[in-house]
Amino acid sequence: MKRTWVAAFLTFQISVSAFAEANFKAAVPTPTNPVAQPNALTLKEKLKALTARQTHVQSDNLIFDLPVTYNKKVSKWVAYYQVRGNKWFREWLQRSYKYMPFIQSELRKANLPTDLAYMVMIESGFAPNAVSTAAAVGPWQFIEPTGVRYGLSKNWWLDERRDLQKSTTAAIKYLKDLHEEFGSWYLVAASYNMGENGLRRQIKKYGTKDYWTLIKLSALPVETQEYVPKILAAMLISKAPNLYGFRDLEKMDPLEYETIFVPGGTDINSLADHLGVTRKSLKDLNAELYLGYIPRQVAKHAIRVPKGAALMASSFANR
Repeated sequence: MKRTWVAAFLTFQISVSAFAEANFKAAVPTPTNPVAQPNALTLKEKLKALTARQTHVQSDNLIFDLPVTYNKKVSKWVAYYQVRGNKWFREWLQRSYKYMPFIQSELRKANLPTDLAYMVMIESGFAPNAVSTAAAVGPWQFIEPTGVRYGLSKNWWLDERRDLQKSTTAAIKYLKDLHEEFGSWYLVAASYNMGENGLRRQIKKYGTKDYWTLIKLSALPVETQEYVPKILAAMLISKAPNLYGFRDLEKMDPLEYETIFVPGGTDINSLADHLGVTRKSLKDLNAELYLGYIPRQVAKHAIRVPKGAALMASSFANR
């Protein structure tokens, strides 16, 4: 069952109280024949109808700019994140308040769907130093060849795949290229996960460019079959976390920083101590410096410091 009308089944999957379910059914009657009713409510409208009746639910941001499918695969991951994966999905949600505004702003500037930012949640949980078993690195989990192809430098002291701004810029270029070829955001996500060459072969072999049909034909790797459902589940929960049982989140402040140039020899730990911030927070801001310092033989390099600390940091680094 696909697209927005199938959200009529949403209340059977979310972990809300029986009271909330009753209110949902009262507010939004389930159509007996959705296909025959052209005015059937969209998923966005159904969620708004439910959240309007629940004062404890956050109902802003219920806008979807990716196509929404709700089926057994998506339902499975919604349930998984609510129960077995609750602890780390909660951590992802809390981090999202810090990183999502920047990522979505960059996507918006590039005229791409802002909901593509949920790919980062699934790829890395917004962790700048995430490394996969396939040696994919950073928030967007670039493997080295793809990173280099899209302008990300990698050497013995620098790995720009770990930098949120630079990797987001590279990801935007990559996503645009994938969409130009495949024409479907689901296939863009699938090709991002399995590689465009592999997806290209399977589309040619089976003669279809429908993601769900390719799944039914077992034409995609198992991981790729689950990849889009994970993104959709994360998107649904993140837009109304209280509704899915994720309450009392410790929301991180949105990412804010200033950029300064410092000379070779600058050590991130020493600078953090001087600024009175945690070493981890400054290292996360400068995750591309995965050794934690700028080599002495480098004349100068741009680093990020907390907003308002540029003058103090510059004075310390250039003393």
